[in-house]
Amino acid sequence: MSDISSLFVTRLYRARLSDLGKPVDGAELEASCLSIAEDDEAGQAWCDENDFPGYTSYASLTDLPWRFSIFKDLVKVLDKHVAEFAKDVEFDSGDKKIKLDSIWINVLPEGGIHTAHIHPHSVISGTTYVSMPKGTSAIRFEDPRLAMMMAAPGRKAKAREELRQFVYVAPDVGDVLLWESWLRHEVPMNMAEEDRISISFNYAWN
Repeated sequence: MSDISSLFVTRLYRARLSDLGKPVDGAELEASCLSIAEDDEAGQAWCDENDFPGYTSYASLTDLPWRFSIFKDLVKVLDKHVAEFAKDVEFDSGDKKIKLDSIWINVLPEGGIHTAHIHPHSVISGTTYVSMPKGTSAIRFEDPRLAMMMAAPGRKAKAREELRQFVYVAPDVGDVLLWESWLRHEVPMNMAEEDRISISFNYAWN
């Protein structure tokens, strides 16, 4: 009888932000994101210069937890979720710590996309979801082995999730997703009329 096992598993963490730590007011968080997006002229200029759809604070505001108390509260909760995920993937961090490296706001309007990418120089990346209007895009994860499959046939349409080449995850408002930073991912086009708002972050090992 054959013995088939799974090797080199890719883990994806999904939880409610409120499952750990002190609750974060979702309405206040959304209002803060929109207010920051409206006032951040440097971020707006960067988005215009780089043809970036909507708004991101990635290239303009590097100290959100210092500027806004709700982001400081959010990071305290994210720290707990990241610690749980780091435990699950059995990282041995030695005498270094896995700690927040960067955090930024994303406001994706109708028609906006975030093309496929990874997050270099960090070990855990993730997103928490602030506004997910009906019909907005899920996040798509790509099998990291895809480029090495060469002449392999595609997978069946109803293949088991762990065998698919692309997996779509549709988060709800208040969810937090975590993954290892080498995992390529993208946000397909937002087909909803309302903005899709999220907060992304990287944790580094140093």
